[in-house]
Amino acid sequence: MSSFVVSARKYRPTRFSDMVGQEHIVRTLQNAIRQDKLAHAFLFCGPRGVGKTSAARILARTINCMDRTPEGEACGTCATCKAFAEQQTFNIIELDAASYNSVEHIRNLTEQVRFQPQQGAYKVFIIDEVHMLSPSAFNAFLKTLEEPPPYALFILATTEKHKIIPTILSRCQIFDFRRIPTAQTVSHLEHICTEEGIQAEDEALHIIAQKGEGSLRDSLSIFDRLVSFTQGKLTYDNTIENLNVLDYDYYFKMVEAFMVEAYSEAFVLFDEILRKGFEPETFVLGLGEHLRQLLVCKQQKTVPLLEASDLLKSRYASQANQAPLRFLLSALQIINETDIAFPRARNKRLHVELALLKMNYAHRQEIVELSAEKKNPDLNGTIKKEVFDLPGEVIDQSPIKKASPVLTTEKSKTPLPANREEEAESLDTPLLISLEHIEQQIRLQEDEKETHLTLTQANVEKLWQTYAEEVESPSLKSVLMNVGLELDREVIKCGVGTQFARTVLQQENDLVQYIRDRVGLPSLQMEIFIDPDRAPEDQDQKRKILTNKEKFDLMVETNPNIKTLQEKFTLRIDHNG
Repeated sequence: MSSFVVSARKYRPTRFSDMVGQEHIVRTLQNAIRQDKLAHAFLFCGPRGVGKTSAARILARTINCMDRTPEGEACGTCATCKAFAEQQTFNIIELDAASYNSVEHIRNLTEQVRFQPQQGAYKVFIIDEVHMLSPSAFNAFLKTLEEPPPYALFILATTEKHKIIPTILSRCQIFDFRRIPTAQTVSHLEHICTEEGIQAEDEALHIIAQKGEGSLRDSLSIFDRLVSFTQGKLTYDNTIENLNVLDYDYYFKMVEAFMVEAYSEAFVLFDEILRKGFEPETFVLGLGEHLRQLLVCKQQKTVPLLEASDLLKSRYASQANQAPLRFLLSALQIINETDIAFPRARNKRLHVELALLKMNYAHRQEIVELSAEKKNPDLNGTIKKEVFDLPGEVIDQSPIKKASPVLTTEKSKTPLPANREEEAESLDTPLLISLEHIEQQIRLQEDEKETHLTLTQANVEKLWQTYAEEVESPSLKSVLMNVGLELDREVIKCGVGTQFARTVLQQENDLVQYIRDRVGLPSLQMEIFIDPDRAPEDQDQKRKILTNKEKFDLMVETNPNIKTLQEKFTLRIDHNG
């Protein structure tokens, strides 16, 4: 019989210090043990393979140890520790609720609670996959879980906390286990390689950790399989071959082709990927992840989010410096659109190739609004342009006339190879490439800069006047031309004469952004108030409701004979009217 033991069992942690990626749980439990403030019931919940059951066993062993270390660890040499190691202890009882989930099983367990431990201070009951208990079993367990004997301690473990009834949750101290970071998984795999004498490349271990998706047990299972396949020599190539992972070199080459607008090379790479047996969806998801990694490398603060080997990080950083930010934003949006539309696509290959063609020209496209129905035009049919606010760029956001539903382009300033120049010159007609989900206007190339104006009263009035002249709506133009402007530090105070004018000006969101971009001050604000001095001349001449007496006096002033007529016929005025 073979004596082989899988790594997940052979290297299962037996001490708190052996736990991987759950430092917050370990610290809390050790402090509770040192301070003798243990709860009578614990609930360990989290994803599979992150150490819930292992932590329960370590806790049970530690609290029963007769000679604990100052750090709160089990000594490993006392009688209870040896009995635990040899699986001969009667103080720790485990129940798999996935198999034993009836009322009778819970009643048998509660019967054992009545008996005190033979050795040690506690009798520990570990119930794994506790969410599998039937409702009747939960109810039978409630009273025992709420008021157990002082020597009884319950540890419940589950991957689906939401399936546990609230009355059980309220009786437990809950610990949420988290997925194990890739870096810590890689470190643990390196430790095992050292212990077992296995040769492994760093990139291969990163691939294994990423495929494990935060589960250390899954990562160790993959590791064992690859060690058998490679006979103890793990390389990046044989790892991706066995795991059916697409080589990241394809993604680097794909982006390099986009940078020189060589869509034919991108098509050839995609064909090679399909011939290797990879699904188009797998390629699209991988390319999206690659573009996301490049975007992460654009800012120093986000570089720690990159989970890759040091060698791969340097390659990402190098390509990120070459790829313009506008290209990455557009390409990511195209990938997202392609992924969403995949279920409806009949021809998957053509669907992906169209996306590749869009990304091929994404870094030099000037994108305009394609569908007038998606925007609310003003009375004269104008629509507003929206842009990505890219660092270090000043981009025009002034109103423009409604554009035809095509995507216009302008000559790229990216150097092209000699064999690509003629093809670029032949692109005289607009590209009929729809990018409906990208609604932003990109007008300037990466190397084009515009000098910001100084924030002064005169420049604000000049920009205001320019914006008002470009507006085609007569009502909006009338409001803009009759506004009193006053600059107070970084606030433009706008005085209007009517509430209607104030409402119209508040809805013109592009105006303040138009001024912000040209003075280079994103924090610039605009305050709108009603100025009585700007009210229309006839606004204060409100119609007054006159009494009958006042009406009669006005009539007498107009025709004195009315007074004579009233006295002659003894007429009186109705004061109630």
